[in-house]
Amino acid sequence: MKLKLIITTFTLIFSFSTFAREETAQRDMSRLLESEKNTISIFKTGVKSVVNVSNVKHARTSWFSANISKIPFGVGSGFIWDNKGHIVTNYHVIMEGDSFLISFHGDKKQYKAELVGAEPKQDIAVLKLKEMPKNLTPVIPGKSNDLLVGQKTLAIGNPFGLDHTITSGIVSALDRKIPGIGDVTIHGMIQTDSSINPGNSGGPLLDSTGELIGMNTIIYSKSGSSSGVGFAVPVNSIKRIVPQLIKHGKVIRPGLGVGILPEYHKSRFGIEEGLVITFVDESSGAFKAGIRGIQQDRRGRYYLGDVIIAVDGKKVSNYDDIYHALNKYKVGDKVDVTFLKDGKKKKTVKIKLSGI
Repeated sequence: MKLKLIITTFTLIFSFSTFAREETAQRDMSRLLESEKNTISIFKTGVKSVVNVSNVKHARTSWFSANISKIPFGVGSGFIWDNKGHIVTNYHVIMEGDSFLISFHGDKKQYKAELVGAEPKQDIAVLKLKEMPKNLTPVIPGKSNDLLVGQKTLAIGNPFGLDHTITSGIVSALDRKIPGIGDVTIHGMIQTDSSINPGNSGGPLLDSTGELIGMNTIIYSKSGSSSGVGFAVPVNSIKRIVPQLIKHGKVIRPGLGVGILPEYHKSRFGIEEGLVITFVDESSGAFKAGIRGIQQDRRGRYYLGDVIIAVDGKKVSNYDDIYHALNKYKVGDKVDVTFLKDGKKKKTVKIKLSGI
């Protein structure tokens, strides 16, 4: 009888305590601003989709040993793309890694993942979980083509290894061109003052509805910490690239089917503008259109090939120019290419783009 009374009393105390906490929480929420409630709501929902990505490199313990040790090579953030276990992050987060470990909010276990594909030129990579947690909550992709300067942004990630942190700010500017790690600039970047620190890379940038608008990628800072100038890859680029990485392991990009003389060699020939063609794939549209590369005569002397100076009327002078001139097209599209034949005669031809 006494035991039953004790249990009943404990239950009543526990129920009252739970009720008191809930009542206090409701009372506290009522004192918050609407913007604060919005941030809290987005964090509670969005944090379920955000992961910590650990990059592990395998290395020998010494030059004379066959033993392999696993060395932590870096950490970053990522987000769940779908229910199949695909994780999206920055390429520079997983670069040079041999294996990867994924951690979820509120879950102490680390889950192994493997690299599916990467597009260094857009700093995007896709991992896939080898083993799955009980529940996966994919992000909700939004749109980045209708963003407005001044609208609210929220970044969730793992800065300096601190587990799942949220920072808020605004869209500071749009369509920024930022040097990337893939030898080309990344166009269309979102500039935000939401704090982005080391470890935030690869995490989601969300709008006030909790939808994904970008992937936090770069900070501009002399000290290496956030200085109010961060950049995110726009979600429209992510939506275009990630499905290709999942399906093909790489991005199938449109190309002319030509080789381009490197800049340092081009300058030696006194050519300042245009792209000097080194070779042309005989199955390409460029070859069929009459474009030719560098030629060699019987005496071993080399003669410059044709020089492409514009694509659809837009001047091109280096690899970065031609990459972005063609990046908006698809394989099979046709473009107008203007080039100099024998260094003198200007010609414009229509070329069908091939996949590279």
